[in-house]
Amino acid sequence: MNYKTKFALITSLLFTFISCNNNTENDKEVNGEETSEKVTLANDAHSFSNPNDVAVKHMHLDLAVDFERRTLSGSVRLDLDNKTNAEVLHLDSRQLNIDKIVLDNGEEASYELAEDVEYFGQDLAVNITPETKSINIYYQTSPEAEALQWLKPEQTAYGKNPFLFSQSQAILARTWIPCQDSPGVKFTYSATVKTNPELIALMSAENGNTKTGDGVYHFEMKQPISSYLLALTVGDLEFKSLGRNCGVFAEPNMLEKCAWEFADMQSMIDSAEALYGAYAWGQYDVVVLPPSFPFGGMENPRLTFATPTIIAGDRSLVALIAHELAHSWSGNLVTNETWNDFWLNEGFTVYFEQRIMEKIFGTPYEEMETKLGMGGLKQTIERLNKDGQIDDTHLYLDLDGRNPDDGLTDIAYEKGRFFLQTVEKAVGREKFDAFLKQYFTENAFKPMNTKRFEAYLDEHLLKGDSALYAAIQPKAWIYGPGLPETCPTPESEELDKVTTQIERFTTGTSASELEVEGWTTHHWLYFLRGLKGQVNTAQLADMDKAFGFTNSGNNEILCDWFQHCIALEYKDAYPSMDRFLTTVGRRKFLTPLYEPLAATEDGKAWAKDVYERAKPGYHAVSKNTIEGILYASE
Repeated sequence: MNYKTKFALITSLLFTFISCNNNTENDKEVNGEETSEKVTLANDAHSFSNPNDVAVKHMHLDLAVDFERRTLSGSVRLDLDNKTNAEVLHLDSRQLNIDKIVLDNGEEASYELAEDVEYFGQDLAVNITPETKSINIYYQTSPEAEALQWLKPEQTAYGKNPFLFSQSQAILARTWIPCQDSPGVKFTYSATVKTNPELIALMSAENGNTKTGDGVYHFEMKQPISSYLLALTVGDLEFKSLGRNCGVFAEPNMLEKCAWEFADMQSMIDSAEALYGAYAWGQYDVVVLPPSFPFGGMENPRLTFATPTIIAGDRSLVALIAHELAHSWSGNLVTNETWNDFWLNEGFTVYFEQRIMEKIFGTPYEEMETKLGMGGLKQTIERLNKDGQIDDTHLYLDLDGRNPDDGLTDIAYEKGRFFLQTVEKAVGREKFDAFLKQYFTENAFKPMNTKRFEAYLDEHLLKGDSALYAAIQPKAWIYGPGLPETCPTPESEELDKVTTQIERFTTGTSASELEVEGWTTHHWLYFLRGLKGQVNTAQLADMDKAFGFTNSGNNEILCDWFQHCIALEYKDAYPSMDRFLTTVGRRKFLTPLYEPLAATEDGKAWAKDVYERAKPGYHAVSKNTIEGILYASE
């Protein structure tokens, strides 16, 4: 980073720090009812915006989709709440081509785009007046906008039409909309989107479920959301209802498979509402995207984006849907104020997901998921410690000056979940459920940071009880490394059966003689993970012959299996691994394979060849990670 870039970043952060010390009134509308309360947002080191001075309260988009040029073009109107009679509005912008900005009085506004800062983009400073109520920004996205994935027909499941989807989390909304790209800033929005009449456009808002015929779609999101939850997808999609207020969108050749896989979705919604209160968003739909989607799912309000890698044919991977649904309370409703507080979104969501799955599929299922989660968490802690990143094993993170994607690890998800399990164990489930329901209700449509949560936990649950503090040790969980001594030890009778078979196999029993009847994905994952470092190439071949791992249709199993194949250079699996890496864009599956491949000279050469063929189908989120693995030292 050169001195000019450093100066731009320091100046912006200093401005944000100063502005965050202003106590101001924040008026907002929640479900049609306007409330007024004093809200001062904490400093967000990942945004140039100044919402404590002037905040966006509503956004209206008017965009045209151009697949040939790979751009969105049009305008955004930002309605403002000028709290301090500010004369400058600071927005986040990255890779955007700004044509002009017009004030609500019809005058063209002067503005300045600061120098680009790595990860963060540019500070867009717009000169306004204290009387300015709204501005219109006319702009076009770049073909390289990192939030937007443009796919050719052959890169989709159906293969007949192009496809577009966005991924705004964590700070990529600024690459397709100039906005206050901070999770603590909440606003309502509406939109008009124009596209090819053969396609349907969907957003994280109120949607129709059929094509309009003229390619023009109108959207409205009446509840306030954060910028990372802005979402758009355009493609050849069809809809099937799955219940009272839920359904699935998918490409035509995938629709029935997806509908079968997600048959329990209405039960998930009903179970979630029984636990922690009414679903606040009206409709809950899932759209299954092409394989290049970089995440398992994204909790865009009213319209979860999901990877097709969860369509396993046996409903064994639908916990991901429960997870994204749970975000409708933890994350979308009560939102981490900054990305340093990310665990407040994900830890609560994994805990909530666990409770939904337990209610629908029973305690043995939940116990397997929990034990697998602990195994993954311990591996993450071991890796971060080995890499000298012990501070990244804290729940509350220090991501200042870093890409907030660095915080997307099992620490936020699983350590957060086990912290909440520890609280539940100390106070009792009934009392903890009442606390969580109150927490979601009282803080609905508001941002939450770690210090305020600590205070809320003490005031409404722990109430200064020294015995409870000793049994939980909240500060050790939130601000300390690794796992505190109060961490529970997950137990699973089902996975204990798997341990027996691991012992038999590693002591000479052939794979065909193992007792595996009735095993689910969770059993197989525990089996494969338990064999790490304990098998040889001949045993891999024996397992492959007995269980057909190399040709499995289950992506979770394939990912774990290929890690064994890389470690032991089991070349029989490499053609299948090549197909996997060139057709699946989910970062969770890519990283554990590219990393060990890059550890050897031959492996890295093979991986680079695969990546160069695969990268046109990867989203920028995945490409950035994999290029860091393969090319960082060059």
